[in-house]
Amino acid sequence: MVISTQCHGCRANFQVHDGKAVVRTRPIARLAKPRRDSDPVFEAVPPPPPPIFRSVLPVPTLRQRLFRLLFPPKPPRQISCFDCGHHYTAAAEAQSSQCPRCCCYVSLLDYQIDGPWNRRIQTRGNVVILKGGMVSGCVIQCHHLTVLGELASPVDCSGDLIIRGHGKVMGRVSCQHLRIQRRARVEFFLPVTSASASIAGHVRGQFFCSGTVTLERRTHLHGFIRAAAIVVKSGAKHIGTLEISQATSTPDDPK
Repeated sequence: MVISTQCHGCRANFQVHDGKAVVRTRPIARLAKPRRDSDPVFEAVPPPPPPIFRSVLPVPTLRQRLFRLLFPPKPPRQISCFDCGHHYTAAAEAQSSQCPRCCCYVSLLDYQIDGPWNRRIQTRGNVVILKGGMVSGCVIQCHHLTVLGELASPVDCSGDLIIRGHGKVMGRVSCQHLRIQRRARVEFFLPVTSASASIAGHVRGQFFCSGTVTLERRTHLHGFIRAAAIVVKSGAKHIGTLEISQATSTPDDPK
């Protein structure tokens, strides 16, 4: 019954006569018949409104609710870029990220060191130096650092630095919060810069803190302290120089 059609490949129009395609040699225009007053008038009926679909969320099962109760989702972690220092958030399960400002690659891997280590670590994950671990001759940049073994390298932590073992730290140390736990014996050869510090052990070094330094009970600290405030608990001892300054400067800043 077809009399004309259009090619799907080249979009050309052609007529059909007896089942064969005939190419149009000239355009044909067909005029509509003039409308008379006696012809019926058909009013355009507006289309019906689209149906309203309501999104029905599946109801979690009892097993899913118990799993969420026992294993709640971890909150997103706070990350600071290594290059531009921009702070942003990333998923807790992410292994790597990219800074939205400078597009720098940021590793989020965690490290556990149980032997000799002399390679640089640059991550915003957590690093743990176990009792048999020994880090020397490299720079450690991480979020939280827990030291149970030996550390003889510069440290730059965006989070907490926790020291539980004995040893001598040869490089510079920079962290957000310094925690030296009880029975630890640590000697810092270069200055330590932090926002706050809590010391409970035998420590020797220079400490520059923009916040509060807390000396726990039975603390023996030998060295220089410059902080905005200091809390000395009963039984703590400090031998050295103490400066209280609201605008605490780093050892590299001019006095």
